[in-house]
Amino acid sequence: METTVPLTSLSHGGGCGCKLAPAVLEQIIARSGGRGLIPPDLLVGIETSDDAAVYRISDDQAIVATTDFFMPIVDDPFDFGAIAATNAISDVYAMGGTPLFALALVAMPIDKLPVDTIRRILEGGESVCHRAGIPVAGGHSVDSVEAIYGLVAIGLVNPRHVKRNAEGKPGDAVVLGKALGVGLYGAAVKKQQVTEAQYRELIASTTQLNTPGIPLARHPGVHAMTDVTGFGLLGHLLEVCRGSNARARVRWSTVPLLTDARVLASTGFVTGGSARNWKGYGSLVDLTTRGASEQAILTDPQTSGGLLVACAPEAVDDVLECFRREGFQRAAVIGEMEAGTPGIVVE
Repeated sequence: METTVPLTSLSHGGGCGCKLAPAVLEQIIARSGGRGLIPPDLLVGIETSDDAAVYRISDDQAIVATTDFFMPIVDDPFDFGAIAATNAISDVYAMGGTPLFALALVAMPIDKLPVDTIRRILEGGESVCHRAGIPVAGGHSVDSVEAIYGLVAIGLVNPRHVKRNAEGKPGDAVVLGKALGVGLYGAAVKKQQVTEAQYRELIASTTQLNTPGIPLARHPGVHAMTDVTGFGLLGHLLEVCRGSNARARVRWSTVPLLTDARVLASTGFVTGGSARNWKGYGSLVDLTTRGASEQAILTDPQTSGGLLVACAPEAVDDVLECFRREGFQRAAVIGEMEAGTPGIVVE
């Protein structure tokens, strides 16, 4: 039977806001068996919570492998599929890799969603893969209580160009490629209080492929790179700090925001993921000069968020120009890395 059930009504959370809380994930990984066999050609594994695994197959080639999937952040099936696919492929770009192909992961409540709706979700994902120049070469599907969609994304990178999240240096500038506020906009969607302009801005941001990752990885002045997703800006910057054994200073006034992010944060459109994020890592962040709205934005789970780059000061102009060439006009320097115990000061 055909149905018009809103996709967001079928999920308890949306997008990367569905991620396990940082503290819970750390406990799970710490007790897992992932620290067993570590072959020398596994260049990047789980050790620094990086964006993808990287396995060297020759002196000039390494495989980048990642997967990402989540529940709907919007009700339009095509847009949901496009957002999920963009988010998954982003992890290949964040390692400096070029995508090769994808596998679809599809879990749908077939008793609640018509076949046409599920097909539109897959078409949305396929449209993004087409823009990335890769095929959907297979996948797996199951009947599920909640609607879940995503991709396994496979890419290729020169081992010399791999950019980890763990090699920032004191004195590096910190650059953010996309504006924050996706989780706040997603909360407005779920409450059916999003405006047409807000929705267009949300889709434009979350379906923009992080293609600058490829040329940025080849720049010798770029030291570390990741993307901002479910743990929010502060959480993913903390991963860079931990891996790099350094601190970071963030200048709030320079952080790019979606147009209505401040308004939504101050009027209660805050996700549960934001509170979980702060509980998990707030003790490592000095936010004493800012208020609740700033905290909500800086911990806001970003679905298909922007690249976060640590680069030498003399490389800043090149990095920003790279973002501009690829259509990322909101990219901005938001702070710098400093020597010291891992943590973040927001000023």
